[in-house]
Amino acid sequence: MSDLLAVLGDITAQRVDVIVNAANNAMRGGGGVDGAIHRAGGPAILQDCIARFPNGLATGDAGWTTAGDLPAQWVVHTVGPNWNAGQRERSLLQSCYRRALEVADELGARSIAFPLISAGVYGWPREDAIAVAIDTILGTQTRVADARIVAFDETAHRQVQQALMARR
Repeated sequence: MSDLLAVLGDITAQRVDVIVNAANNAMRGGGGVDGAIHRAGGPAILQDCIARFPNGLATGDAGWTTAGDLPAQWVVHTVGPNWNAGQRERSLLQSCYRRALEVADELGARSIAFPLISAGVYGWPREDAIAVAIDTILGTQTRVADARIVAFDETAHRQVQQALMARR
């Protein structure tokens, strides 16, 4: 990994090879980041999810689909643990980032945009979600050269920036 940036903005507008989706186990769309990606990417993403993941996807795993109308080539879907439902194993959250990078490598991707997985409606404590994201992305062997954590709100963006600066 050569570069990890904090970006303030809409993940669906990122011009990267891979946009990472914080999906649910069913892989049929949802709310939050998942809903935004499906809305912006159009029906091709859902059609590909149905074809590739007829039985959904396990928590901590990742798989890819077309990016449809998004400015990326692929969407890598990963299912984060739901803190609010009692899934509090940090290793599951780490696996989301690691598996997303492994899938990106399989695709030959050089750039990737991540949301803060599980930090929204799944309730993972934001500070720890940021630490897991940064540590796992920077600690994973990958051929991806450009990675970014995209925060939708200014507070989360500032927290990611501060955590990145503290790590360097």
